[in-house]
Order: sequence, then structure tokens, then C-alpha cells
Amino acid sequence: MKTLKRLTILLSLLTLTLPSSATAAQPPHKNVILMIMDGTNSDILTLSRWYRGTDLKLDTILRGGVRTYSAQSAITDSAAAGSAMATGLKTKADYIGMNHSGSPVLTVLEGAKLSGYKTGIVSTSPVQHATPAAFTSHALNRDEFGDIGEQQVYQGLDVVLGGGASWLKPQAKEPSIDDDGMLKTNQVSREDGENLFKEIHSSGYDLVLKRDGLLWATASPKLWGVFADEDISYELDRPLLHPDEPSLAEMTRTAIGRLSQGEKGFFLMVEGSKVDWAAHKNDPVGMISEVLSFDDAVREALDFARKDRNTMVVAVTDHGNSGLTIGNRDTNGNYKTLPAERFIDPLKKAKLTVKGATSQLKKDRSNLKEVLSNYGLGDLSGKEYHAMESADSVEELESKMVNLMAKRAHLGFTTHGHTGEDVFLYSYGPDKPVGLIENTDIPRVISTYMGFSLWTGPFASWYTDGVKYYRDRGYEVSVEGRTSINPVMVAKRGDLVLRFQENKDFYWRNDEKVRLKSVNVYDGETFYVHVAE
Repeated sequence: MKTLKRLTILLSLLTLTLPSSATAAQPPHKNVILMIMDGTNSDILTLSRWYRGTDLKLDTILRGGVRTYSAQSAITDSAAAGSAMATGLKTKADYIGMNHSGSPVLTVLEGAKLSGYKTGIVSTSPVQHATPAAFTSHALNRDEFGDIGEQQVYQGLDVVLGGGASWLKPQAKEPSIDDDGMLKTNQVSREDGENLFKEIHSSGYDLVLKRDGLLWATASPKLWGVFADEDISYELDRPLLHPDEPSLAEMTRTAIGRLSQGEKGFFLMVEGSKVDWAAHKNDPVGMISEVLSFDDAVREALDFARKDRNTMVVAVTDHGNSGLTIGNRDTNGNYKTLPAERFIDPLKKAKLTVKGATSQLKKDRSNLKEVLSNYGLGDLSGKEYHAMESADSVEELESKMVNLMAKRAHLGFTTHGHTGEDVFLYSYGPDKPVGLIENTDIPRVISTYMGFSLWTGPFASWYTDGVKYYRDRGYEVSVEGRTSINPVMVAKRGDLVLRFQENKDFYWRNDEKVRLKSVNVYDGETFYVHVAE
């Protein structure tokens, strides 16, 4: 009996000193890497696999499918699709971080940030474009790049990497004129004159503008990299034409390295933006370039996740585009005898995408043959060359080039627009989503894993109609500059004056600057603020 008693006491002491099973099972941190391949259909993934000659990294984590339709259409745009994956709510075309009624709702990135996680975005488009915008801002029109860019700067993200410098800098005092004496049509900048680069710098970011700066930047907690005025080059073009720009894989690796320094964990959204851009042009070479670029970025995420063991990786496309098919009307009678090489070999002759090739075209078109050769069309018949030579514009030339490439590679295209099919779901790690799901299920799975909800508790009703809120409390409220580029909501009661600036994360209480937990949003009618009771 004495021996049994001693054993009982010893076991009790061990139980007190060891962590409970619940505590032991709880990881010290949780990370989520959501990767979105914009505008990608299934055939281009198959074609890219044949082109590379090996399985894709994506193939190793194929888990199901995703339905992509929006609140108003069987075929979505990137704004509605991105917002669905960011907020968990179906919405309308062009809406950014808004529900179908046009009111701002918190995104999964904002929820993660408010819950103490580090946050970041990576994109090969301007970061103000629809998909990255949907996670970081709120607007009724995806083209409001100025407002979107301003909100992103004041959101306080930890890492931002991509293009879009044009919407961070003030409008030039003098317009830029090209060699023909014409105003440059691609000259864009901020209409409100604000220099957001100064705000980025003063907010403690490492600000990098070139690839070397990204690869060798010091490890401060916050990083903002902007590598192009607009979009970053197609990966096939980048080494030759724009070597100062980083690859998507390099940006992804750097973002993970910075964000993983936090104790609680991080949420990172990575977009391979330009499969969609190439698909709109019906350029199969550009589409393959960007699928493989995205797959390289997926490899970076999976390498980290497999070592970390507390990281969920979700990869998906937001919608299809172009209706690409391996096979076309010319293969109706002989498709059973065509090996993969018959589709791939013409594509492999291209050294540049169609955009990259035509960007080198001289004004007098004296190097047209070289341009065509760079796109893999160096062996044209006289009739084919004359068709290229007779193109009235660069856009028409590009159209003729991609059409001929598609014909040679036995590929078909049904549209220059989006398509409405279900898309593949790829996932890895703890609590990963599987099966055929809605795009709105993605943020629900992510937020559940990270331990917060966007649809219950304080996050569910985060944004308030500021005018109504303060009027109900006895303030005189107005919106100054309602139609200007920098509206301000002003609430007055006695000697107290509150001033809320659109797109900022603060307000003025008389002369005191008070920080908010999110940005103010104005849609032209309603001024939305977050009020902490």
C-alpha cells in the first residue's frame, strides 16, 4: 500500500509539471499563405506542365475545386471574386471590399491584423489592382486607384511588394511629352497631390525600388517594395528586358522571411496577376510564363510550410479567362495522333511574350522580323509576313501574332474575356480546405484556423455610418469637400471638433491626432468610420 501511495503522489506531481494535452497541441503561431493565380483555366495548367516537362508543384497539393460566380453573374470579375475570397461574401462586379449592398466589410487580412497577426500582400500587377485591393481597401469601383492606394498605405501592413508606383506619387507639375510631341497617355499619378512615398518612409518601412534592394534589404520589421510604375514584367521577359525587377518567387520568399519574424504568425496574400493579362490578349506564351512563375512562388510557400508545420497554404484562381483549349477546329480529324510536342514545340520557340516582343518594335518597324522571331515566328511565309506588315497598330500586330501562334500550336480560344467554370483548389497544412467549395468558404476556413470571425462579434459590424452615428449623439455633422478629391467628415459639439479624413487611419480631435484601428471610407454618399465604444 505504501508503494502504491508513493506512485500515486509521484504521478500527481508529474501531471502538475507537464503541460496539458490542449496546451501541448496548441502551436506557438499560425500562418496562412493565400495564393491567387488570376484568370487561369485548366487547359493552361496542363499546357504549362507539358511545357516544363515535369509535374507542377501545384499538382502535389491538388485538393478539390472552387465555384467562382458573383452575386450578379455566372462569370465574375476579379473585384467581385477577390472580395468574395477576402470577405466571405458574394458581391457585385467592380466592388472592392464591399458587400452586395455597397457597404464596406472587414477583410480576412484586416481581421488578421486586428487580431495581432502580421500581414502582407505580394502582386505582379500594381498593388492597387482588383485582387490585392480587395484584401486591403474598400471602394465601389475597382478603378479608384488613388483611393485604394491611399487606404493601403494607411492600413499599416507589414509587407507590400509589387508594382503601382504611379499611384503613390503626386501628379507631375508638367505633363510628359513623347518624341512625337504628344502627351504620354500612360502617365498616371495621384490627383490629390499627396506624396505617399513620404508617408511610407515616415511610417518606418524599408522602401526598396529594385530587385537588388529587395534581396539585400536590412531586416527591419516593415518592408514596402515598388518595382514598376504599373505592372511587373512577364517572367519570360523580365531577365532580358527588366532585370531590375524581382520575380514573384523572390518577392514571395522575401515576404515570408519578413513576416515570419512575428511571434503570433502572419497572413500573406500572393497574387500571380498576369496569367489573366496574357489570357485577355490570347497569348499562350505569356500565360505559360506566368503559370510557371506562380508555380515557382508556390514552391517557396511549400518549402516554408513543410519546415514550419503550422502554416496553411491555399492556392486558387479567381476565375477562368480566354477559354483556352488544347486542340481546335484544325484537330477535329487528327487529335488522336498528335503528341504533346506538336502543341509545345511552337511555343518553345518564343524567347519573349507577345507584349515583350512588340515592346522592342522600332517606330519605322525596320526590326519587324526580329520582333516576330522573338515571339517564335521567325519562319513566316510571304503571305504571313505581309499580314503582319500590314497591321495598322501595335495592338493589331499583337492580335495577328497570337492568332498565328495559336494556329501553329493547335490551340483554341473562345473569348478575350473571363469564363465561368469551376477552378482547381490547391491546399496544404493544418485545417486546409478540401473538396468542391464556394470562393466565400476560403476566408471562413482561414479565419477559423487563425481564431477570429468576420461575421460574429465586433468584426461583423465594424464600419458605421459616421454622419448618422454622431448626429444621433448631438453633433452637427457635415462632409466638407463632398465632391473634392479629399473629403473630410466634420462633427461639432460645443468646443469639440472631430475631423475624419477619407482613406486615413486617424482623426483629429481638435488639435489632437487620434489613431484608429482601420481606415475611414467614403463612397460619395456615406462616410464610414469605426467607432470604439
